[in-house]
Amino acid sequence: MPKIDLQKVPVKTGSIYPAPYDALVAGRSSLRLGEAGGLTQFGANLVTLAPGAISSMRHWHLSEDEFVMVTTGSCTMVTDAGETEMHTGDCAAFPPNTPDGHHFINRTDTPMTFLVIGTKAPREVATYSDVDLVVKLEAGQAVFTHKDGRPYQQPEGDQK
Repeated sequence: MPKIDLQKVPVKTGSIYPAPYDALVAGRSSLRLGEAGGLTQFGANLVTLAPGAISSMRHWHLSEDEFVMVTTGSCTMVTDAGETEMHTGDCAAFPPNTPDGHHFINRTDTPMTFLVIGTKAPREVATYSDVDLVVKLEAGQAVFTHKDGRPYQQPEGDQK
């Protein structure tokens, strides 16, 4: 595979989150580098957070490993243990089936980037620590439920 031309990789914005949670990640964008390179066993994404943006809702994965390395700038990593400042070169790892919700916040006045690498399990479950929401991913489909298994229904007026 030749060198990946970052200028030709589409910028992904938006979220698979249902309303109203989808609005929480405004200011986040990513380049799907693994996908652009034809990788199938793991994902590699270069994520950019604008000032004030968050990477995701705090979450943890049932089946997938996740590794993060700050590539430019700095951010705050939030886990169940609290907040940790992360700077260029700092790394964090999140093994599967470890219920320690995490996400990253850019509290600076400049954009920052981080590389996130994770396995691609055929079936995955992610649990969101701070809200009553779980997502099950299989065959490219996302199904959101409450933590007790009830189907998630978007609030009235938020249907897309």
